[in-house]
Amino acid sequence: MNFFEKTGKMALGSRLRLMTAKITDDAAKIYELYDVDFSPKWFPVFFILAESDEKTITEIANEIGHSQPSVSKITQEMITAGLVQENRESADKRRNVIALTKKGKAIWKRIEVQCTDVDAAIESIISEARHNLWEAIEEWEFLLEQKSLLKRVQEQKKLRESKDVQIVAYEDQYQAVFRSLNEEWISRYFKMEEADYKALDNPKTYILDKGGKIFIALYNNMPVGVCALIKMNDPDYDFELAKMAVSPKIQGKSIGWLLGQAVVNAAKELGASKLYLESNTSLKPAINLYHKLGFKKVVGRSTPYERCNIQMELDLGIFTPIR
Repeated sequence: MNFFEKTGKMALGSRLRLMTAKITDDAAKIYELYDVDFSPKWFPVFFILAESDEKTITEIANEIGHSQPSVSKITQEMITAGLVQENRESADKRRNVIALTKKGKAIWKRIEVQCTDVDAAIESIISEARHNLWEAIEEWEFLLEQKSLLKRVQEQKKLRESKDVQIVAYEDQYQAVFRSLNEEWISRYFKMEEADYKALDNPKTYILDKGGKIFIALYNNMPVGVCALIKMNDPDYDFELAKMAVSPKIQGKSIGWLLGQAVVNAAKELGASKLYLESNTSLKPAINLYHKLGFKKVVGRSTPYERCNIQMELDLGIFTPIR
């Protein structure tokens, strides 16, 4: 298997298909060995019918994890082979159920003997192997059900690309991008308001000179994201997380997460006990990000923004971001 040593785990699907092809080829020969005229692909449907008097296509598909069209095709092939019949004598005439024919039941008796030998043969492989493939497959099925291979690759891609993201402190050269990135997303979903212009047109006066901070996310040295920590004149909150924006051309690299962490860490360094933010529930990715950072919803606060319909706070004393 020098090829798979070269490709590594990238060729997992190809390697599994190759093994499946070998086992399926042997399975066809095993049926011949026991003088059973039977296609290996029929077995899951055939087994379910052998275990019950009758089943619908939908019931079988659900039990074996196949699609209904796939089960329908296999069923028609077995009907042609005389192993299965559509049961028109079902008590419920609305249900098109299928069942084994007398020929099918007779073949099942022979397959049961064959299954005993196959089980013993597989057990012998398990005893010779260092790893129990049968148990491993069950474990992999469970893990992939919890999180698909696609999702896991997406996470690794995001993690790798996020390493090329650098979070830096605001400088005057970033004023234009600070404004443009925020104006872009606000105008796309809502409308610019007076409070927006105050912060975006005069970030030094409105944010920095009052004790706040602004962070810029650089991807390959290009500014692609921004976020501000704004000092609040409020008895309940020290700072507000605000004006977070990431270029839509470069999303999916954990830039929002990195900016959020930078703001939260800066607030803690400044001795803040609570952090506040305002948003809109239609911005689902943003709301999910805030929840991951540890923010929780609060109510009863006044706001200068028409678009605000949710307010959240983060108790920095129990800051536990969710990854």
